[in-house]
Amino acid sequence: MAGQYTALVVGASGIIGNAVVRELKGRPDWQVRALPRTFVDGVETIKVDLLDAQATARALEAARDTTHVFYAALKGGADLLDEERINGGMLRNLLDGLKAVGAPLQRVVHYQGAKVYGVHLGPTRAPFYEDDPRHMTPNFYYVQEDLLRERGAAGDFEWSILRPDVVVGDIAGNPMNIVMVMGVFAALSKAVGVPLRFPGSEKVYSGVLAQTTDADWMARASVWAALDPMAAGEAFNLVNEPFRWERVWKHVAAAFDMEVGAPQPFSLAKQMPLKADAWQRLVQRHGLQSLPYEKLVGWWFGDFVFNTEFDMVSDMGKIRRAGFTEAVQTEATMVTAIERLRSARQLP
Repeated sequence: MAGQYTALVVGASGIIGNAVVRELKGRPDWQVRALPRTFVDGVETIKVDLLDAQATARALEAARDTTHVFYAALKGGADLLDEERINGGMLRNLLDGLKAVGAPLQRVVHYQGAKVYGVHLGPTRAPFYEDDPRHMTPNFYYVQEDLLRERGAAGDFEWSILRPDVVVGDIAGNPMNIVMVMGVFAALSKAVGVPLRFPGSEKVYSGVLAQTTDADWMARASVWAALDPMAAGEAFNLVNEPFRWERVWKHVAAAFDMEVGAPQPFSLAKQMPLKADAWQRLVQRHGLQSLPYEKLVGWWFGDFVFNTEFDMVSDMGKIRRAGFTEAVQTEATMVTAIERLRSARQLP
């Protein structure tokens, strides 16, 4: 493979990983491989269960020229402790496998979420700063970060961490894609002739409590994190500016040519699974991809995002001072993601 750098994007089928693959494929100084797969055409893929250490080492023979890893893999568990065991083990097996095949690894770019600040446990002091103290474990992000620090201190490679929140992208079938939550909800609302009504709390709708991260923007930041000396050995928050859902909701409604109604709080996870037949009729009418409805959207994620009534604000000063200063508009990123999902025939 030609190119100055050779990337292995782990978790390439997810919102983050797919955007990183797409960004790197468009750069002439990068060659890119995906693990396990990607939606970007013309990219070499490696399929392996990262929980199997021996199989991982064998599979990584095909990636022995890897100079940079972009690690966006995530696997759920029975509980937080099981999640910690699984995700810590996956990263360890990958790093051990690359070392075993003699890969000239220069830097690992790792992705964490706001869970690193304990938001899954309840209200957390905001803004979130990268040097905030840790909370009571288990938290798989801590295990992974400690592993990177340990290997970095041993001279194996450099590392950099990006901390997004509610990533906005164009992948269907990912349970934590808030754009699919909004898009499917809007399409089903329009089908029965009702306005687009925010299904979360009034406080979240009108308050400045939310933040998102555009996947393509993060992919560009990932290249910076992989190469810039200022990014080595550091963790950085990476989020768009805080916003009101009330403002974003109007743009989503406009994208579907709908009126906006007053908020109507209810549980998406309880109500929306009942709309499977209605969605199937939209699939047939508009010639959409026939992804199983139960895998299409994580309604529980919408409930979490639309009902988190405490401040979700990450300070962005550190990454700007370090040199990554590009900014994007929140509303535009969501509408762009909707249009891409339409082009892929995932949304009507």
